[in-house]
This record gives sequence, C-alpha cells and structure tokens, in this order.
Amino acid sequence: MQPEQVKEILQAHLPDCDIEVTGDGRHFDLVVVGDVFEGLNAVKRQQLVYAGLNAQIADGTVHAVNMKTKTRSEAAE
Repeated sequence: MQPEQVKEILQAHLPDCDIEVTGDGRHFDLVVVGDVFEGLNAVKRQQLVYAGLNAQIADGTVHAVNMKTKTRSEAAE
C-alpha cells in the first residue's frame, strides 16, 4: 500500500484533519492535525486514527503505524 492510499483512507475517516503520510508500503509514519483531537488524551487520539485503518491492519496490508496527533492550536505552537 502506498502512502497516498493510506492518506485517502484517513481523509475519508477524518475529513476535517490535515494528514501527512510517509512510509515504505507496510510501515507508515503519520502526522494528523485537527480540532477533532481537542480534549482527547493520547490514547483516545490514537484510537480515533486507528479506527480508520482497522481493515488494513487486520488483513496485514498495514503492519505498523507511528503517529503524531495534534490539535490545530498545538500544531501552531
């Protein structure tokens, strides 16, 4: 799976977020910025992002994900 495909999936799941994806086909690094994370702890933020990739993780298309999640105000700092 290409990083662009992962980005498309996540944009459909988190349409109001800015998303950057890099990776090598099975391992991906994500930066997801959006107000949807406001008031959520790190675990809840990750769960929200993982929910968009559950099918790809379950079938082995995506093996590993490293992510940074930020609200827009956190990203502006």
